[in-house]
Amino acid sequence: MAKILILNGPNLNLLGQRQPEIYGATTLSDIEASCAKLGQSLGFETELRQSNHEGVLIDWIHEARGTTAGIVINPGAYSHTSVAILDALNAYEAPVIEVHISNIHKREAFRHHSFVSTRAEAVIAGCGPHGYELALRHLAVIAGA
Repeated sequence: MAKILILNGPNLNLLGQRQPEIYGATTLSDIEASCAKLGQSLGFETELRQSNHEGVLIDWIHEARGTTAGIVINPGAYSHTSVAILDALNAYEAPVIEVHISNIHKREAFRHHSFVSTRAEAVIAGCGPHGYELALRHLAVIAGA
């Protein structure tokens, strides 16, 4: 069974508690459960990971090379600052889908640019936690997962 890695960056461990007016009440555990259920129905395994540390995310991207059918990544604030995550994703051979729970284009100007977007096959923003499911459905189509 093909595997999809779902990576989450800084502060996403606080989903359901942090700024619910922006991010809602859904927790990262809720997202993990819904992605696992959907992934299974689409014929692939999902593995969700979260770190507040840039280097850890980079290590996980490197580990995913040759072992996963795709990556769904919500880099959080690293979207706007991390060339290192972009470089790691550029060394990854399979499809990448970038997800943002909020619509980053309706927020502060510094959030309008994402380094990750230049590598991603698709960007999903502003769909709330449902964006992860949309990303998995798209990967199932483009990656044959």
